[in-house]
Amino acid sequence: MIPIWDEGLQNERTRLAWVRTAAVLAVGSLGAGGIVLRAGVSPLVLIPFALASVSGTLLLTRTGVRYRRVQRALHEGDPLDDRVDAVVAWLGTLTVVVGAALFVVVR
Repeated sequence: MIPIWDEGLQNERTRLAWVRTAAVLAVGSLGAGGIVLRAGVSPLVLIPFALASVSGTLLLTRTGVRYRRVQRALHEGDPLDDRVDAVVAWLGTLTVVVGAALFVVVR
């Protein structure tokens, strides 16, 4: 019988995707914050980028925990639940959009 999933590789690829998403969110937000600072606009525009950077950092720290939890669930046949990580990624991305819109309006 052919196994439905390859032991570990799907989870490895997913973990790498989460790491890339989290790193881009954290570092990209810091870069955008640097652009805002150099543009000389109100420092309040930095708040969304700071929140997005915190979201990315939080996701990055959770990738190892998430990997182990998913690996265990796959081997035991339990359902997967990654809603918290998805919501944090969504909120981080949304704050980048809000920050960019604020920057455009203020600038």
